[in-house]
Amino acid sequence: MGWRWETGLRSLDKVDEFDDGCLLCRAERVTTWHFEDDECWVADCVVCATPMIVWRRHGLPHGDLERDLLERLSAVASERYPDGFWIDGERRRIPDHWHAHARPAGGFFDPASDLYGRPWGRRG
Repeated sequence: MGWRWETGLRSLDKVDEFDDGCLLCRAERVTTWHFEDDECWVADCVVCATPMIVWRRHGLPHGDLERDLLERLSAVASERYPDGFWIDGERRRIPDHWHAHARPAGGFFDPASDLYGRPWGRRG
């Protein structure tokens, strides 16, 4: 089935190496990690349990790098979700540090999450 890029991600000019107050900059290993290199890491999100890629620098990358990062995420996601997945680039909780989630086709939470099966996209 493949994957699709659900949300267009846009880069900004402001990039910092590290922000002490940012959870993503700290990169604490509280869930399973699937990949890491000098530019990024991929681990299960603590909230939704889906694979999440995080750029190591605090900020938003430019287009070419962003595409490369999403390819790394899709490699992990294609193994995790053989029936397909979609890339969710909306940064809900930490908007100023680039990251993206790979979500199962037709879903939002990973089946391993306690939130699996709950409605998503609605508040209340």
